[in-house]
Amino acid sequence: MSSASTRVNIERHPIEFVHSISEAGRLLPSSSRWNSIELEYSLFPPSLSTYDSLPSKFSKSVNFDLVITDKKFFKRFLYISALVIFLIISLILLVHFFPRKNHHHGPSKNLTLAVNQALTFFDAQKSGPYPKNSPVKFRGDSGLEDGKFGTVQADLVGGFYDSGNNMKFSFPTAYTVTLLSWSVIEYHQKYSEIGELDHVKDIIKWGTDYLLKLFVPPFNSTSDTRLYSQVGTAGKDTKTPNDMNCWERPEDMDYTRPVSYCDSSKASDLAGEMVAALSAASLVFKEESSDGDQYSEKLVKTAEKLFEVATRKDPSEQGTYTSDIDDKCGKEARQFYNSSGYLDELVWAGTWLFFATGNTSHLEYATQMFTSARSNQTIFDQGLFYWNNKLTANAILLTRLQFFNDLGFPYEDAMSESAAMINSLMCSYVSAPNFNNTTPGGLVIQTVEDGAPLLQFSATASFLSKLYSDYLQALRRSGGSCTDHSFSIEMLRTFSTSQVNYILGDNPMKMSYMVGFGGQYPKQVHHRSASIPWDDQPYTCEDGHKWLQSKDPDPNILVGAMVAGPDQSDKFLDQRDKPWFTQPTISSNVGLVAALIALHDPPLPTHSSSPNLGIDILGLFENIKL
Repeated sequence: MSSASTRVNIERHPIEFVHSISEAGRLLPSSSRWNSIELEYSLFPPSLSTYDSLPSKFSKSVNFDLVITDKKFFKRFLYISALVIFLIISLILLVHFFPRKNHHHGPSKNLTLAVNQALTFFDAQKSGPYPKNSPVKFRGDSGLEDGKFGTVQADLVGGFYDSGNNMKFSFPTAYTVTLLSWSVIEYHQKYSEIGELDHVKDIIKWGTDYLLKLFVPPFNSTSDTRLYSQVGTAGKDTKTPNDMNCWERPEDMDYTRPVSYCDSSKASDLAGEMVAALSAASLVFKEESSDGDQYSEKLVKTAEKLFEVATRKDPSEQGTYTSDIDDKCGKEARQFYNSSGYLDELVWAGTWLFFATGNTSHLEYATQMFTSARSNQTIFDQGLFYWNNKLTANAILLTRLQFFNDLGFPYEDAMSESAAMINSLMCSYVSAPNFNNTTPGGLVIQTVEDGAPLLQFSATASFLSKLYSDYLQALRRSGGSCTDHSFSIEMLRTFSTSQVNYILGDNPMKMSYMVGFGGQYPKQVHHRSASIPWDDQPYTCEDGHKWLQSKDPDPNILVGAMVAGPDQSDKFLDQRDKPWFTQPTISSNVGLVAALIALHDPPLPTHSSSPNLGIDILGLFENIKL
């Protein structure tokens, strides 16, 4: 009878032996070691450490009795053990390499509060019969006679005061409406989630109601279009009170408010921006209700009529409203909003009108003019998105169209050019410090123009970079690249967050540049309504100057106003008489609103397998039916 026995070594215990009988198919006890074979099962390699010879207070062995009764079961045990170990290792690796949820770098900010406050600034800028339910309690009816000046007898009541003065400029107002509408079209789910959708729509409608008043179409084929470009004046006559030399809140205005208007096609930029604003807003109010549909249709029809007027003339007859030799058009605006070109506004108009109508002739116009508009940019405007340059943002829109609703021929050249342009821009934000500098505190410097307020450019850069990252994530891409650099979604979002965090207080001055947000913010804002007490007492121009020169904090907190901000060395002076530091504007604030809502967390996740980004990818294409 052949037999073999296995010894199981149990340290410091009597040794037991086993032997096997082939017919039994199991191991049996053996009384001695002489008819057994010792088999040592070592699952671990011998240690190479020299410390093995040292005594240890921990036992290096485990006392147990092991009886192997069936080799098949033992092998099965080994296989199962190996499989379990393999699964554990696989799970560890899977968890390690599984994509994590993107987290913004830097301190967390209350972006819900920030959005509400940034929108509230526009409530404080409203002109006309003041809403009784406004959250701003230091404002009232104002500008109720706007539009009536000399031979001009128009209804120009309403709209927004531009900044800390009491003038109303049509060009930046239209830009403000366009960008605010764009943010709603993209992120209306987020606005709704935080209870601000009705609020932002009210602000947009306040703007579009006014824009509709600014356009007087031609009566016949020989008459011309009239566009009202400005209400109020900043005349240099120091003896005559006006909106600049008189420090008087809007409710107390008792001086003459002249009206500026353009009556030729030379105001191509103003017309183009108004077309874009009306078109974008029409998408905000589309199919909201029967009244909403009627209002949306009214906006579209007005935009189409104005676009036809602006583009039907020979290009040699087109121009900017501030360069018109007729001073009644852009003389005043030239000091504040001097337009450097008009092609970007016409491309902007054609693109938005295409989205509003689905008429491909408008897209054809925009794509045909895109290259010309790009070549006509000034060196100061390249890569910027603000009231004076829309080409960068237009490239984002065309790239968006290529990503999600590519129409192919004959638009692909302009769309490819746009995509390359935007990838280069994104690289300049995050991957190529040679393109853009920053202040020592991290605020991006995008312009070579000295003294330009940096925050307005930083805010729109934050908006565009976050918006583009959302497009890429919706496509399930990880990032993009330009000539010599690349960028990831996370890099874009880190950049976007850093700029907003800087504005909201993460800067060397430890100052939130949005009034009312955080513990430290500007207390001497260059703003008439904020600096003059709201005490039912009228104040004259002479009275007002003491408030301008006062070093006391504002008696009224201008909640949500983003001031001009620091210089390129991160220095900021909180002084009311230094508007280059402390004056807010509607065209700057709208960029901040767009950036804040873009960075806001998306609504609660749904059961859909698609990533919930809080962005409406297809809403912009509702009218495109091919």
